[in-house]
Amino acid sequence: MTSSALRHAATALRPLAIAAGIAAAFTPASHAQTSTQSLEPVIVTAARTAQKAGDVIADHVVITSEDIAQSGQTSLIDLLQTQRSVEITRNGGAGNSATVAIRGGTSKQTLLLIDGVRSFSSTSGEPTWSAIPLSQIDHIEIVLGPMAVLYGADAVGGVIQIFTKKGDGKPHPTFSAGAGSYGEEVLTAGVYGSTQGDHVLRYAFNASREESRGFSSTNKLVGKSFDPDDDGYSKRSASGSLSMELAKGQEIGASFLSSRNDGEYDTSLAKNYNPHLISEVDVYSVYTRNRITDNWTSLFQVSRNEDKSRTYTSPKASVIESQQDRYTWQNDIALGTDLLQIVAEHLHEEAALSADENQDRDTDSLAVAYQMKRGNHIGSAGIRYDDNSIYGSQVTGSLGYGYHLTQAWRVNGSVGTSFRAPTFNDLYYPGYGNLDAKPEKGKNAEIGIYYDDGRTDFSAVYYRNHLTDMLVTVKPCPITGAGNCYYNVEDAVLSGLSLAAGTRFGNFALHGTLDLQDPRNETNDTLLARRARSHGSISLDYASGAWTVGSDVFFSGYRYDDDKNTEKKRLGGYTLLNLHATYDLTDNWQLFGRWNNVTNKDYTLAYGYETPGSNVFVGVRYGFQ
Repeated sequence: MTSSALRHAATALRPLAIAAGIAAAFTPASHAQTSTQSLEPVIVTAARTAQKAGDVIADHVVITSEDIAQSGQTSLIDLLQTQRSVEITRNGGAGNSATVAIRGGTSKQTLLLIDGVRSFSSTSGEPTWSAIPLSQIDHIEIVLGPMAVLYGADAVGGVIQIFTKKGDGKPHPTFSAGAGSYGEEVLTAGVYGSTQGDHVLRYAFNASREESRGFSSTNKLVGKSFDPDDDGYSKRSASGSLSMELAKGQEIGASFLSSRNDGEYDTSLAKNYNPHLISEVDVYSVYTRNRITDNWTSLFQVSRNEDKSRTYTSPKASVIESQQDRYTWQNDIALGTDLLQIVAEHLHEEAALSADENQDRDTDSLAVAYQMKRGNHIGSAGIRYDDNSIYGSQVTGSLGYGYHLTQAWRVNGSVGTSFRAPTFNDLYYPGYGNLDAKPEKGKNAEIGIYYDDGRTDFSAVYYRNHLTDMLVTVKPCPITGAGNCYYNVEDAVLSGLSLAAGTRFGNFALHGTLDLQDPRNETNDTLLARRARSHGSISLDYASGAWTVGSDVFFSGYRYDDDKNTEKKRLGGYTLLNLHATYDLTDNWQLFGRWNNVTNKDYTLAYGYETPGSNVFVGVRYGFQ
């Protein structure tokens, strides 16, 4: 860790102290003496094992199953759009391509896990977000900041982990159906439960179908690709999990998620043909979790992620597919109140870049991490070694410390390094690939202060992530002296202050977030493309009897669509108002609805591409409570 990074983190003490003072001033005196009034969340992603939220050093966001249900959203991207430190872009409607970035980073610096299995395309380096069905998701954890020590490449800005629905208790079916604007229809059905006795069998199976006629994904600014026709989509998905406790402390299990999204889009390449892109995401895993001794637990997991896209600009498809097979052995060894972790992994990647070109690579990894908990002190330290058959070896590390000032107040600080691996496109794409491309590297330092008494919460986190060897398109290519290629030439600094606060009073719940950031390309002194200097949200919910109603206001500052920050491609700031409501008909039946973009705000996430206008969705569900 560099001394300059530590100095930058130290400069954050002043604004954090001011923010803490403001929070203390607005914290009711009675709250300061109140013990936790709600069950403390348990976080898995921050340490690859369950931790109470108050013992997690990494900054994080949790989206519960209740949050998802109350929002009324049907798209994962729409749900993520309002989350702290998260920015999204989308080339049209819910069925079109989308990206997700954390803390001002690039979309390739965000790592997605589905039930512990990484999901991404080895060619693009990004998850296929449009194919991930919200209907299959139980809850989501977002860990902000680098997590390379635990997860390896690409966990630069942060990690988003999706947890699918799991079975427990008596068998119970679930059902949901709804319809809304743009001809949207969503149908979901599932069954969940577990057996009783010495050998508990847990099961969960869920399937869903989504359809929408959509709207035109482009406008005239996109140029020759503009087509005013509607661009709809259809999505089919299923997920399931099965586990059995063979004996106390001995468990085996398997899970899967499979989704297929067929989305129409506009392009000048299609002649007398309606272009569409079929994206398929399949994630599978089997595992065995074994208690070797009273203080040693072993988890061995074999997983596969498949990402396939078929682009139709004519009846003949252009196919790109990738596959990753991962073998993970995680050992958790309890040492009193501390935890020692040793993780060994092997990853094999394959990609079919065209009909006659296949590439593959292997990565062997070893990580050691230590989680400390001693009285009011919490700490973490870790180191990881990744050896890749193409781009060589990388060593990353992290160090964190936290202190509970009181039962409610806590301060945290951490430093860590990370890297983004060159994708197969970076290395081999015709006319652009560079076999000498190196990983992008990051050095992050952050400090934060937190307050949570079970009713009122507050957090303020300052971070600074210095990125070097950024891969960009260079013309002419320094290697050949002509044409284009991907090349490591630029540096960037992602710095910012992330604020969040919430409280409950009577039947009301109020929550707000604000991100003030400067995601800057240091080489050119420009903002990173499609990143705002500020964004945030305010939500107010009211619950009484069978009713729950709420409003969400999301706002974002201006952005630029290109790295040069040209005024022509400046994307204006915007504010969106969403409303949502649920009504419990019985203990099992519930009506729900949401109204997005109530004011019909015309805004832009990507230059030349449209976004949804005012739209509604209503439905009924059974068995989700």
